[in-house]
Order: sequence, then structure tokens, then C-alpha cells
Amino acid sequence: MSGTTIGFLMFGAMLVLLVARIPIGVSMFTVGFGGYFYLTGDTGPLLNSLKNLAYARLSNYDLVVIPLFLLMGQFATNGGLSSALFRFVSAFLGHRRGGMAIASVGACAGFGAICGSSLATAATMGQVALPELKRYGYSGALSTGALAAGGTLGILIPPSVPLVIYAILTQESIGKLFIAAVIPGAVAMLGYMAVVGLIVRLDPAAGPAGPRVAWGDRIASMVRVLPVLLVFLVVIVGIYGGWANPTEAAAIGAAACGILAVVTGGMRFNGVLECLVGTAQATAMIFLVLLGADMLNSALALSQMPVELANWVKDSGMPPMLVMIMILAIYIVLGCVMDSLAMILLTIPIFYPMVMGLDFWSLSQTDKSIWFGILALMVVEIGLVHPPVGMNVYIINRLAKDVPLIETFKGVVPFLVSDFLRIALLLLFPTMCLFLVHAFD
Repeated sequence: MSGTTIGFLMFGAMLVLLVARIPIGVSMFTVGFGGYFYLTGDTGPLLNSLKNLAYARLSNYDLVVIPLFLLMGQFATNGGLSSALFRFVSAFLGHRRGGMAIASVGACAGFGAICGSSLATAATMGQVALPELKRYGYSGALSTGALAAGGTLGILIPPSVPLVIYAILTQESIGKLFIAAVIPGAVAMLGYMAVVGLIVRLDPAAGPAGPRVAWGDRIASMVRVLPVLLVFLVVIVGIYGGWANPTEAAAIGAAACGILAVVTGGMRFNGVLECLVGTAQATAMIFLVLLGADMLNSALALSQMPVELANWVKDSGMPPMLVMIMILAIYIVLGCVMDSLAMILLTIPIFYPMVMGLDFWSLSQTDKSIWFGILALMVVEIGLVHPPVGMNVYIINRLAKDVPLIETFKGVVPFLVSDFLRIALLLLFPTMCLFLVHAFD
């Protein structure tokens, strides 16, 4: 049996376990364990691999950045910083048609810049914005659709946990990936805002204008949100400016968000303890998935499947762009059954060698690696809002109990169109994510 056949059988077995509702980390570890044992035919190499696997992964210093960014997001979530962001954007835009929905998207982008998690962004901003959108008579489809789509900005706008994982898997610079995501993230935010504007132009009743806020209140809301913006600038500029590595910048950001949560959000000891526990639980989940992916990827490497597939693609004569489109289509399909982190961990060891062996626009290896990372992340985020999984959709719909699930999925469709247009732009114009990287080199 060829290595490719064994690899595909392992994928099939893993999908069966996922359908049986086995956690993704356990599923990957179980399949990897079985595949490794089958390929070696002996327990000796397997036990030797297990002995080193956990230490080799968890002793990686770069992984420290993950719990620190998660802690920063926890402080932002529990310290009322999300409310300050929403009030700031709605103060300037709420008096326009669709302005509150546009403000929700803008607040999601701002919160994503200090959170790094799409699910946390959707859940937190949904609690803040949904009551206001309902109070001003916004349609259920527009309200829930805008927040579900806006929540995906949490993993695109840096800092982003999936981008950190991609950087670790590919030995790429975290700072370069963060700076490369800035323009695509801004384009995503503006695209979602444009979608809201088009919807309310076609159906004014979907997003009526709210009251105009006095300039004094606008200035006050701006003052309250300035510390949040400074935290984002310190983290991103610190990483790419060279005066702090990603771990140090994440530690500074977490400490700053913690201080802001206590001083401006009134968070007390119980809140701090809740943030620490939440961070520990999320970190444990991510590290379990990492270990499962390492076990599976060890078995796949032993089967030679990634190398065989990369060589097959290189020798097939298919145009590189067609190969990339096929890879992105696979990501969209996988989004129906997997979360974003699992997709990154599972597919990068297979797709990355393929992409790096092909020529795209005469890009250098580093540029190609960064471009593919941003492209993959953008497609992975679509899995958070398209059926049948759409975790962001279910989170928002659970908060908006009076809106049928079908209405939320209908509300997401126009934003998905914006996503596909943005992916096509980045596919054809890699400079969209590489411009800032080269500008700061």
C-alpha cells in the first residue's frame, strides 16, 4: 500500500471520529498513533516518538505567546473594553442608516486587534451590540449577519492565534505575518461595512438611522477608547519595530489590558481569577490539539504522503494558480466539519510543501510563505460563518434568541460574497499583503 493511500485512509478514519463527536485533538492523536504503529510495525519506535513528542512541542519558547494573547483577550472581554469600542464607533456612525451595524463591524475589528480569537470577538460583541441593534429596529438578518461576519475579523486582524500557529509550523516570522495581515484585515472590515451600506440602500427598513450624538459625548467616547488603541499599537509596532519580540510584546499587551480592565472596567479579584481560569482552559485545549496534530503529522511524514503529493503536483503540469484554487476550495469544504485551528494544524504540513514548490508571480520563498499564510487564514475564517458548521453563526444566533437560524444564515450570505471578492483580490495581487512587509524591511 502506497504512502498516499495510507495517508488518505488516516484522513478518512479521522473524519469518522469527528462525525462521532470525538474531540479534534483526541481524533488526530488516535489516528496518528494507529498510523505510526502500522507503518513501523513495532512499539519501540512509537514509544520513542511519544517520549519526545510532548517535550519537543511544549518546550518551544514561541508557544508562550499563545496564552499571553489569550490572557489579553480575556482581560479585554471581562473588563468592559468591548463596550467602550462599540460606544466610540456608534457615536460617530450611529446616526446614519445602517450606522449601528457598521459600528458593530468596526467594534469587532477593534476588539479583534486586542483579542485574537474570532469566537470570543463574536460572543463578546454580540452581547454588547445585539440589544442596541434590536432597540433601534434593525432587522434580525442584518443584525446577526453583520456580527457573525464581523466576528471573523478576530483571527485576521493581528494579533491572531492561528497566525502564530502557522508561523511556528512553517518557521516564518510572527512579526512579518502580523504586519502582512493589516491591509487584508482593513479591506475585510471596509468590505463588510460596504455590504451593510448596500443592504440598507436596497432595504432602508433593515437598518434605520439612530439619534445623533453630541460632539461632547463623541470626544468623551474617543478618550475612553484611546488606551485600547495604544495597546494595539504597542504590541504591533513593538514586534515589528524590533524593540520587543512577540512574547515580550504579548506580555506587555496582557499587562496593559489587565490594568485597563481594573482601572476603567472595574474588574475585581473574581474577574481576574475568571480570566486566568479561562486562559488556562483555552491554552490546554490548543496545546492538546497541537499534540494531536504532531502525532498525526509524524505518521503522515513517515508515510511520505506530503512529499509524494508535492512531487505529484509539481510533475502534473497543472497551472500553479489552479493548484492554489483547489487548495482553497478544500479549505472551504473542511470548514464544514472542522474549526480553524484544526484546519491549520492538519493541512499546512501537506499543502505548504506543494505551494513552496510552485512558482507564483515570481515571488521569493519568504514572500510566498507569507502570502499563502494570509490566504489560508482568510479562507479558514469563512468556515466560521458558512453552513453547516458556522460557529460564529451559532454563537450569535444563541444570543439573538428571537431570530431564526435560517435568518442568520441568510444575513451572512452578502458578507460571504464580500469574502470571496477579497480572496480573489489577494490571489491576483499578492502585494496587498506584502506591501507593508517590504515597506518596513
